[in-house]
Amino acid sequence: MFFGSYVHTVDEKGRLVIPSKLRGAVGSKLYIIKGYDGALSLYCEEDFQNYLANLKSQSFASKLSRDVERVALSTVAELEIDSQNRIQIPAALSQKYSIGHEVVVLGVLDHIEIWNKSKWDNYLNENEKDFEEKSESLLKKND
Repeated sequence: MFFGSYVHTVDEKGRLVIPSKLRGAVGSKLYIIKGYDGALSLYCEEDFQNYLANLKSQSFASKLSRDVERVALSTVAELEIDSQNRIQIPAALSQKYSIGHEVVVLGVLDHIEIWNKSKWDNYLNENEKDFEEKSESLLKKND
C-alpha cells in the first residue's frame, strides 16, 4: 500500500528517483499510464494486472468501455527501475501531461501518482476546502 507525498525533481534526461518510502513495495518494474486529473499513474506488476482485469471485465461492445480502454492503454509504458532507483518518464507522456522539472509524487493506495507541482498545489488547494464534507459523505456510504 502506498501513501504520502514527496516533492522531487525530474532531471534533464526525464529521470525521476522513486521516493525511498515508496520503494519497498514497488519491485523492479513499473507501468506508467495516464491517470486522473492531470496526473500520471505508476503501478507495480500485481496492481497493474488488477487494473487490466478490471478493464477486461467490461464489455468492449460498450462505447464507454472502448473509449476508456483505448485512451488509457495507448499511454502505457513498462518502466525498469535502474540501480539508482530512477525511472525514465517517457518524453511524450511528460510533455502531454506537463510533468515538468518539479513534481509531487503521491502514494495512493494501489498506485503512485506523478503530478506537476503547480497542478498538484492547485488541486490540493481546491479540494481541501470541502475535504471534511466529502470525507464524511464518502465514509457514511461505507458504514
